[in-house]
Amino acid sequence: MTNYLLIAQVLVAIALIVVLTLQVKGGGLGGIFGQPDSVYRTRRGVEKSLFQFTIALVVLFVIICIWVVAIA
Repeated sequence: MTNYLLIAQVLVAIALIVVLTLQVKGGGLGGIFGQPDSVYRTRRGVEKSLFQFTIALVVLFVIICIWVVAIA
């Protein structure tokens, strides 16, 4: 059982890394010079779906981590 949880933990971690790298990061030095990316905007479409999927993966990862610690 522990082996399956560890494999699931690795797979969720890889998926989380992929989803985080797919997200567009608009920050950086652009905010210092007043570029338009520094303006608050809402997430729409694919960006919103990626954000929600990231939250779901983080919650799943934490649950699996706690489960592995509880079993071991």
